[in-house]
Amino acid sequence: MAFDGVVTRSVAWELHKLVGGRISKIHQPHHSDIVMQVRTQGETVKFLLSANPTYPRLHITTEEFTNPLEAPMFCMLLRKHCEGGVIESVQQIGMERIIHIDVRTRDELGDTAVRRIIVEIMGKHSNIILIDPATGMILDSAMHVTLAISQYRQVTPGRPYVSPPSQDKRDPLTVTEQAFISSLDWNGGRLDKQIVEGYTGISPLLAKEILHRAGLANRETLWAAFSQVMKAINNHEYVPSIVEANGKAYFHVVELTHLSSGVTTPYPSVQECLQAFYEGKALRDTVKQRAHDLIRFVTSERNKNEKKIEKLEQTLQDAHEADQFRLYGELITANMHQMKRGDRELVTVNWYDEAGDTITIPLDPLKTPSENLQSYYKRYNKAKNSLSIVSEQIEQAKAELLYLDGVLVQLEHATLKDAEEIREELVEQGYMRDRKKRGPRKKKDTKPELDTYLSSDGIEILVGKNNKQNEYLTNKLASSQETWLHTKDIPGSHVVIRAREFSDETLLEAANLAAYFSRAKEGSQIPVDYTLVKHVKKPSGAKPGYVIYEQQRTLYVTPDEALIRRLKSNTPSTNSATT
Repeated sequence: MAFDGVVTRSVAWELHKLVGGRISKIHQPHHSDIVMQVRTQGETVKFLLSANPTYPRLHITTEEFTNPLEAPMFCMLLRKHCEGGVIESVQQIGMERIIHIDVRTRDELGDTAVRRIIVEIMGKHSNIILIDPATGMILDSAMHVTLAISQYRQVTPGRPYVSPPSQDKRDPLTVTEQAFISSLDWNGGRLDKQIVEGYTGISPLLAKEILHRAGLANRETLWAAFSQVMKAINNHEYVPSIVEANGKAYFHVVELTHLSSGVTTPYPSVQECLQAFYEGKALRDTVKQRAHDLIRFVTSERNKNEKKIEKLEQTLQDAHEADQFRLYGELITANMHQMKRGDRELVTVNWYDEAGDTITIPLDPLKTPSENLQSYYKRYNKAKNSLSIVSEQIEQAKAELLYLDGVLVQLEHATLKDAEEIREELVEQGYMRDRKKRGPRKKKDTKPELDTYLSSDGIEILVGKNNKQNEYLTNKLASSQETWLHTKDIPGSHVVIRAREFSDETLLEAANLAAYFSRAKEGSQIPVDYTLVKHVKKPSGAKPGYVIYEQQRTLYVTPDEALIRRLKSNTPSTNSATT
């Protein structure tokens, strides 16, 4: 993770725009996330504080969040102490990944008071803590750390706040050339690792960048590269960007020249860079946590159907031996007078063999010739009858497999609301039991929310993220002359270009969306079919989201996440589709 002390410094610097702003609303969409609405400088912004163990961060955001019906206790306490308060300061502690946000408010008696929100970005130990700076006591925190978890530092209400343990690292912004050179062991150990271990706020990614700029590193070139980077940081000269290289995405506020072979996307502010990098990642992580049982259930059902198909295909293969059983029966009938109980086999001429070769027919010695005859005819009839039944069962199991594969793809891209819609669908389809105690049923929403994108030509492209959305988009919302896209023979989303006429560029962008929101997301040269909506039909009795189509053409595209983000950023903040 590159959210190091340097990035934290840049975030704190940009967040100075919030000083003087009033906190109008506070929400807690997830136990690790706090979202504040802050009115400042003639606008209202959303300020995200996240102690997510995988994606801890804080920045201004335009993301949409789904809030629980009942606010958690920590959220209620923050509302009590900070809602309506004014942000007095946003300060980084040294070069650590710790930020103090002081809020001037009024207590129960109406007297002016200050509350401090501390955001500690420390991987799985990240936290958001509310303290009274006058007493140093903890009022509450997003994550409680008890004595059973840590003997050094407990974070629970009523205890004094203790800073995280110091690592005794040097401050990279104040170190002198002589101190820097003498701090490194030039005869052993990787220099980038020594920089990370010796200086606070520097991540391995930034250390690699410094070493790259030093070229063939010696004392002079390494100091020159180090001091050049630190001078820019000291002067708050940041270059926020995301680089996609080696199949991974990296971000930093220092230009990553050592990843020059990758694709670099610059951003005008650190806030926008962080949102672009993290948007969706933390949400997908949260969805996976909340829908873990759902993913496990669907995966289990999928695997059952896969094994079922294997067994049925073996049965089908056995059933193809029906003609052999009929032949055995006919030959036994013709040779009945030569057979007796106790025979283990019948060797006779095969009349159906043009060469006139003999054939050996296995017999049950405990049965009479007549009983052996009846046994083979019985096996013949059973095998013959099972051919049509087993073939039908295989097709049904394959349809189930295709459907469940599609659901797993949908869960990968789902929001919390999407995941809940998928759960409801699985209940409706009889896969799961509804364990919730429901009151009177509400009228179902006939207009589900769809993901909206805007092409380079300004044309709206809609994407269904689950079967409910897919069916609404394709069967109800889209007009017959609009263009429909879907990955060829690969589970994925339905995509519709909401125009009769459009450029090749818009078509390629829509195909990119179809490939990205499919099981082939990580692949290249993905086949995407496209046709008019009027050529897309849902067969009677088919699974939700399943359609057949004709008169299609096929494009081959490689999913481009940077393009997807750009198409999304072209749209207004709302994701609702309108007719």
